[in-house]
Amino acid sequence: MTYRAPVKDMLFVMKELAGIEAVAALPAYADAGYDTAAAVLEESAKLCEDVIAPLNWEGDKNPSSFRDGKVTTTPGFKEAFRQYAEGGWQGLQHPADYGGQGLPKLIHAACSEMVNSANMSFALCPLLTDGAVEALLTAGTPEQQSTYLPKLIDGTWTGSMNLTEPQAGSDLSMVRTRAEPQPDATYRIFGTKIYITYGEHDLAENIVHLVLARVVGAPEGVKGISLFICPKFLVNADGGLGARNDVHCVSIEHKMGIKASPTAVLQYGDHGGAVATLVGQENRGLEYMFIMMNAARYGVGVQGIALAERAYQKAVQYARDRVQSRPVDGSATAAAAIIHHPDVRRMLMTMRAHTEGCRAMALVAAAAFDAAHAHPDAEVRKQNQAFYEFMVPLVKGLSTEMSLDVASLGVQVHGGMGFIEETGAAQYLRDAKILTIYEGTTAIQANDLVGRKTGRDGGQVARAIAAQIEATEGALRQRPSAAGRAMAQRLGAARAAFLDVVDFITTQGRAQPGAVYAGSVPYLMLAGTTVAGWQMARALMAAEDRLAEGVDADFMRAKIVTARFYADHILNKATALRDSIVDGSEAVTAMALESF
Repeated sequence: MTYRAPVKDMLFVMKELAGIEAVAALPAYADAGYDTAAAVLEESAKLCEDVIAPLNWEGDKNPSSFRDGKVTTTPGFKEAFRQYAEGGWQGLQHPADYGGQGLPKLIHAACSEMVNSANMSFALCPLLTDGAVEALLTAGTPEQQSTYLPKLIDGTWTGSMNLTEPQAGSDLSMVRTRAEPQPDATYRIFGTKIYITYGEHDLAENIVHLVLARVVGAPEGVKGISLFICPKFLVNADGGLGARNDVHCVSIEHKMGIKASPTAVLQYGDHGGAVATLVGQENRGLEYMFIMMNAARYGVGVQGIALAERAYQKAVQYARDRVQSRPVDGSATAAAAIIHHPDVRRMLMTMRAHTEGCRAMALVAAAAFDAAHAHPDAEVRKQNQAFYEFMVPLVKGLSTEMSLDVASLGVQVHGGMGFIEETGAAQYLRDAKILTIYEGTTAIQANDLVGRKTGRDGGQVARAIAAQIEATEGALRQRPSAAGRAMAQRLGAARAAFLDVVDFITTQGRAQPGAVYAGSVPYLMLAGTTVAGWQMARALMAAEDRLAEGVDADFMRAKIVTARFYADHILNKATALRDSIVDGSEAVTAMALESF
């Protein structure tokens, strides 16, 4: 089965929940209203469905290869990337001053979901380039920006992010790659970086590596880390490519999933040192790199939604085609397609509800990002920035964990055939696992949510979100529908559970840090499930209103049913999560270490 982009659902969320017309009212996005979004999404869907999606299975069977220091990507990737770049997709959300289209993140996020659904291994290259662009826009000098941004944005060059070293995974204070200052104000880089996505490939003329390194004599720990631009090929004064830099791929990893995406081990400085230029100021590299990280973390959350959508579509198609057993309700007198069986429908509804809930949460967050950067009122910008920052760990953490669950259900729907690689269902499960790990594991997202996003401000942003949820509950209770009343009840219970945990974190964070952080991942799941449920509640009301107006009745009825399912089968887990966090922390740490 081929991939079909869920354009209708994306546009529904943009219009009814994310407020695309309000985004288009911002001066920076004056031409980016609903009609523009619809046109862009339709074109993105064509490219993703017709060109990129057919390469997904091929990439799993025939992944990137490494020989004699060179990486060759899957057949078809190079031509697909050329079409992607020539279509302007790399520059969709980036400034027109550097050749981009300057569209809001809201539109870019939907297009990003499509390309990741089509082929996640392929989409990782643009994702890393987006992060490099964001970092240079924020901290690069005018000369660095004019040298690198146009080529990154038009896809002539790509970007990579170099953090991890053999001894330094999540703990970047252990980075040992060194940078030696030179008389001409450049630096020479020496060291080894691992897990570098698209750190070497054949899709573009040059690769612009952004590298964390420690300047000789810098302080120990994270305070002594700087960020450098270190291109594969040096760039001449006229902007053309110069000599090959002293950075080389020495191997690529053999991975469980995303096999077509080359994950490189890069060696810097075997022949005198890799020439690099400093980004911003010395010893502020981690601060700048987190700009890339935050962009990438949101992007990885979108990858989770994308993969869940693809797994759901495949499972639905199989369930329609696979004939097995008579339905228990007697609706057929002979064996029928398994989509008739209640438990198969439960699995498909679970997949669908999770995906739509996380999509709604992510696109609403993207609209907040746009307002945070482009609204003329400083206070509105501040409020939206706080909301967006709270959302990032939820989008990354919940969406990726749910993608693993959804992909697993997809295999289950296929039964024994799901365990056979040729059906393709297993690829989504293997690909999904990395999403909960890279760009910060789920536990790291949860620690960020507890410490920085909830504890630091005493829970102010969390409680402000809860107040908005409560207002939605009130609107639901005014509705005559059973679905609305049920959603109000479930949403109210989830909100109360969420607030209980916020109180627990803010009152016990200093006195019992072990107890608080023992529940950090369940808190992330609780917060994300509640916020996604809030968006599904808003979707339910919008769908009821559109249905009453006679707009696209089949779609609106399906949205109402999906929202009701989310309330009764997903949102109702919030209270159990609350209990495990507030009442269950002691059991997490009670076991003596030697007893494990």
